[in-house]
Amino acid sequence: MSSCITTTVVTSTTVAAPPPDVIPPPSAPLTLLGNWASAYTHRVQLALKLKGLEFEYVEENLAEKSASLLTHNPIHKKVPVLLHAGHSIPESIIILEYIDEAWSDVHPIMPSDAIERSVIRFWSHFIDSKLGAEIATVFRSSGGEQEMAVKEVRENLGMIERELREGFFKGRRFFGGEKIGLLDIVLGCGSYWLSVFQTVLDVNLVDDKSFPLFAAWLRRFEELDEVKEIIPATERLLEYATALRQMLLGLAALKLSPPISTTANPPPPPPTATTATPKSCVVPDANGDVIVADTFADV
Repeated sequence: MSSCITTTVVTSTTVAAPPPDVIPPPSAPLTLLGNWASAYTHRVQLALKLKGLEFEYVEENLAEKSASLLTHNPIHKKVPVLLHAGHSIPESIIILEYIDEAWSDVHPIMPSDAIERSVIRFWSHFIDSKLGAEIATVFRSSGGEQEMAVKEVRENLGMIERELREGFFKGRRFFGGEKIGLLDIVLGCGSYWLSVFQTVLDVNLVDDKSFPLFAAWLRRFEELDEVKEIIPATERLLEYATALRQMLLGLAALKLSPPISTTANPPPPPPTATTATPKSCVVPDANGDVIVADTFADV
């Protein structure tokens, strides 16, 4: 993911940071474009709460993306986007670093040590590019492909478990130390999908016996008041994931169906996006593929 900070009025695809003399003042109003189910949105909400910052939240319908979202994030067209003093900051991890730099005096989420910052950035990238991608594959697939993806997820979680046991974060309460930091936010906002997917898909992604340190860390993370305020209720997540899974299976069946004879009675139509799942969450494109925009993985 490339970093970019765009101005409100987009005139070209070239994106550049504003010059130093127009950097927004920290006191300027904040607006967050997001979606209730988006783990990436939850990251930004959590960081803003930890900093004690007031902000306006705008819920985006990802099936009918607003002109505001398309204007402020013309390249990826995804949430979250943070609006600050006429400037647009897209991409959750970039937003987290921006928030920490702009309000560095309250609950810093990035360490001051350069080596530790590099470690945090490495594992944050690992979570989005490896772990999140495999979790998305588990959810979208079935059969042998799903079994392989489950194996990959558990191997990736094993790497995180090993890092907690004997690596850079050994002995820490959180990845950030005694308080949660950027890596806690990146990994924690989304890890709640693991138990939801296990229920919906009947697969074993994570368990206390295999990943005791990760499980203990996740419990501590989810017990934080600020985290409880942003994570949707489990029942709502289960309802969303179940409906989305049904739609994915319906679209897959549609792709595999043989051509319909013009002389035979046509079969009943398969489930559609509007009947199978809330249309604010999922967008089927012209080829029948499904894009879950910034929900639990960048797919």
